[in-house]
Amino acid sequence: MVFETREEADFALYEKRIDLSQTTCPNREQRANGINIYYGKASGLIEKAKSGCLQNHERGFAQSSGCSLNFYLAVRVGTIRGAATIFHAPVGCSSSALGYRELYRGVPVELGRPAEYDLHWMTTNLREKDVVYGAGDKLKRAIYEAQKRYNPKAIFILTSCTTGIIGEDIEGAVADVQPHVDARIVPVHCEGVRSRLVQTGYDAFWHAVLKYLVKKPEKKQTDLVNVASMLSYTWQDRLEIQRLLGKVGLRANLIPEFATVEQLQQLSEAAVTAPLCPTYTDYLSRGLEQEYGVPYFMYPPPMGITNTDEWLRQIGKYTGKSDEVEHLIEEEHKTWKPKMQAIRSEFDRIAAEKGSKVSVLGSLGQGRLLAQMPFFDELGLASPAAMSQDYDNLILEELEGVVSQVGDFDLLVNTFQAAEQSHITTNLDPDLTLTCPFQGGAYKRLKGATRIHALRGDPHPWSTQSGYAGAVAYGNFLLQALKSRAFQRTLKEKTKDSYREWWFKQSNPLYYMKKEV
Repeated sequence: MVFETREEADFALYEKRIDLSQTTCPNREQRANGINIYYGKASGLIEKAKSGCLQNHERGFAQSSGCSLNFYLAVRVGTIRGAATIFHAPVGCSSSALGYRELYRGVPVELGRPAEYDLHWMTTNLREKDVVYGAGDKLKRAIYEAQKRYNPKAIFILTSCTTGIIGEDIEGAVADVQPHVDARIVPVHCEGVRSRLVQTGYDAFWHAVLKYLVKKPEKKQTDLVNVASMLSYTWQDRLEIQRLLGKVGLRANLIPEFATVEQLQQLSEAAVTAPLCPTYTDYLSRGLEQEYGVPYFMYPPPMGITNTDEWLRQIGKYTGKSDEVEHLIEEEHKTWKPKMQAIRSEFDRIAAEKGSKVSVLGSLGQGRLLAQMPFFDELGLASPAAMSQDYDNLILEELEGVVSQVGDFDLLVNTFQAAEQSHITTNLDPDLTLTCPFQGGAYKRLKGATRIHALRGDPHPWSTQSGYAGAVAYGNFLLQALKSRAFQRTLKEKTKDSYREWWFKQSNPLYYMKKEV
């Protein structure tokens, strides 16, 4: 097929069917023109994306970042109950699993964490000899050992930069071993070198789940809602989603963290797939609709009062629960809207004292960008700029809607580059800056600074961000962070500067971006 414009070609690629005959998914760069470097107006990014002119660039200087394996899959896959995970990688690639084991164990059993929960994972510990001669036999032995040790229902194999570089025949090893083990073997191609965007890891995982685990539906469960969660949504978010859906007679199939293998197998039986993060859920949602007719919607996520209303209404539409949902919304508003108004009134009072709206700069994933910018507006906060880890055209229409709703804003697309984040924070000097725990965001400043989320292991109610309880809890959290600056003062006084003064005098945080030749 011949396309008249690059925009048409990109759109055709975006609409391409998910091909489960392939070993894995396309990269997000290929599938949706994903980038991890941009600075300018959000409207400018939208215009470039629409015209097909949006491009990635190299950095002349880049700080360390997470890869698809270590950042994403080492955390999530290891929590799946009834499964074992094999890191087909050098031993260091599995190191983050240790930290997250302790993170998850901080969730009290009383809040629903499985009492007998533990991570079942192994590593093939690839070495120089394996790189030269291959490690297919080593992988086969690890599969047999995982079956013997854990007797799992599924064995996930996570690939690495090493296996990608040497071209390890993962599928060949799986084909040899599968007839001799009871567990379903699920190879996930998450080599860190294959993509600059960690969302490719999301897609690779869901491709493997769709290809190897999801079963044809024995029956449709009209009360079951697939809710694909993320590490950055806390345990309290999980409880809030279950509470809201339970009040209208629906069950949340929360995946993948702490899900059972059976929950993944039954994804095809759900009434609808609903997002907490649109960019995270995308590949799974499209695959389930394509293969099994499970409908889905991508936006909005349930953050803030208004978006939670619409999220519930979308679910009600697909489950035949529209009347019940409207009653639930009316009931919840009586409890939560006055509390939200009190928080906004306090922000308005502070704004009146300073003579302008309280300004907030958030460091966000692109899904959270779509959710939190309207939420900040709902609280009466100004967001002159935002930082997003990455961007791809899967959220183009939704990003246009956000700009239309809250107005244009500066946007720094930036994956784990702490120097660039420090630059924009220092120069914009917002009243409140938010960062991810893994993005090097301990900024030395006297104004408010805090994290944007707490990761799954935070079990406290004030860590909630989703639903109505989350809107109030996170609003209060932001208010507290704005007022409490003891940590910032101590950091300013007691620690050395991370960067020299000349860095902050540069006009552009993308100072090291290489130009087109």
